[in-house]
Amino acid sequence: MQAARISPSDPHGGGAQPVGGAQPVGDTALLMPSVPPQNVMDREFIARNQIVERYLSGRLPLKGTQDFERYCREHPELLDEIGLTERINAALRLLEAGGRAPPWEGRAKPWWERLPVLLGVAALSLLLAIVALVLLGKLSNSERSISSLRRQVAVRALDPAQSTHSYVISPNRESPSTRSLLTIGGSQTEMADLKFDLAWTKMTVFRVTVDRVDQGRVAVFYNVLKDSNGVLHLGLNSSALGPGDYLFSIDGLNWRGEASPLAWAIISIAR
Repeated sequence: MQAARISPSDPHGGGAQPVGGAQPVGDTALLMPSVPPQNVMDREFIARNQIVERYLSGRLPLKGTQDFERYCREHPELLDEIGLTERINAALRLLEAGGRAPPWEGRAKPWWERLPVLLGVAALSLLLAIVALVLLGKLSNSERSISSLRRQVAVRALDPAQSTHSYVISPNRESPSTRSLLTIGGSQTEMADLKFDLAWTKMTVFRVTVDRVDQGRVAVFYNVLKDSNGVLHLGLNSSALGPGDYLFSIDGLNWRGEASPLAWAIISIAR
């Protein structure tokens, strides 16, 4: 065993030191000084490692960010020393120069996302929907009217004649005329006795062709005779033909049946 060395100032051995590197025990143990922590957040550390610049650019690690924010809470005067207000104002001026909105204002909406535009589009859509409904109703009514007219045309019923009238007509001998010589029909259906004056020709047998002006042929009457007074008679129910102008072409027939144009007359039919 190794003996303990006794200090002269401690005759009772209370200050005995261990010999040969023995560790002190009990109340005689000596406290060793603690090791100073590394990378302590202070002004010198902040300036040396560019903490402010790295914090503002987002390049500071999470632990460093937390330490720097805690230090700023404990030492608010640091914010004035690093000129944080001036830096923020400069950044805002830079955003304004670049046409960007400040962070608290949010992203500027495009024109098609703005409230007036959306309200206008909604109003226009509502108006178009109403117009479409109106047009749909009119189209439905038109289709019903067309169907009814088609049925009427298919049936083509004649109205009974309410009266009978005789008309003496002097047809044009030179060429077809664009002027109507007579109008029959109207609000009441009539039986028209058309008397074409052909006393000026020696021919007695005729062919009468009826054409609707600018549309097509309606009828052809063969071997029609004139009476002893030189009058060619045709009877016509005014409801038999649709409203419009009709050209009556009269051709004379010789004994061989050959036709020679003689006269023309336009007659109008009203409903």
